[in-house]
Amino acid sequence: MTSTIKVVIADDHESVRSGIAAILGTDPGIEIVAQASDGFEAVLECVKHSPDVALVDLRMPQKDGIWATERITSQTQTRVLILTTYDSDDLIAKALAAGAHGYLLKSTSGTELILGVRHVAQNRHVLDPAIVGSMLDQMKQTGTRVSPETEVIDQLTQRESDVLQLLAQGLTNQKIAERLGVGVTTVKTHVGALYAKTGVASRIELSRFAGR
Repeated sequence: MTSTIKVVIADDHESVRSGIAAILGTDPGIEIVAQASDGFEAVLECVKHSPDVALVDLRMPQKDGIWATERITSQTQTRVLILTTYDSDDLIAKALAAGAHGYLLKSTSGTELILGVRHVAQNRHVLDPAIVGSMLDQMKQTGTRVSPETEVIDQLTQRESDVLQLLAQGLTNQKIAERLGVGVTTVKTHVGALYAKTGVASRIELSRFAGR
């Protein structure tokens, strides 16, 4: 991507928004086009400015980040990168199911944040290393092992298998929804489940997984 990456920042704390803007401002290839203090404003700003990436906090007044993510991804071409202090598996799954392209913690470094924004702008998925590390630690503590690919495939529901195969064909969520006769939100939920079950972090990797 050679053009400037346009970004909207959504967080209910002005000091946090200013800090994020200052970090991203060190990259000449990134432009902050608007800021929002709640989920409703975030959606409005994305509709108005059509940014490439929306950095969205989860806990905000009026409407939260999950609500905003669902509407931003369904109403615009903007990709959402969640930036929050919350690292629960439930929230991560909900964010991905809502259509988020990435999930970073506010403890991430400035370099990682900039890289995350760039990756999401390039249609790549991003997951905070601390979250991945926590998941691996939990697996070790509980004795959980990563399932072989054949076992993972067996664990998928029929609908998840259908979505996986259509993803492998390069179809968008909208096209998959039309092909299966379901809503886009339903497709996003299945895609989120596929990320969780396969352990991959991008649509490209899901496509490769389907072809194995």
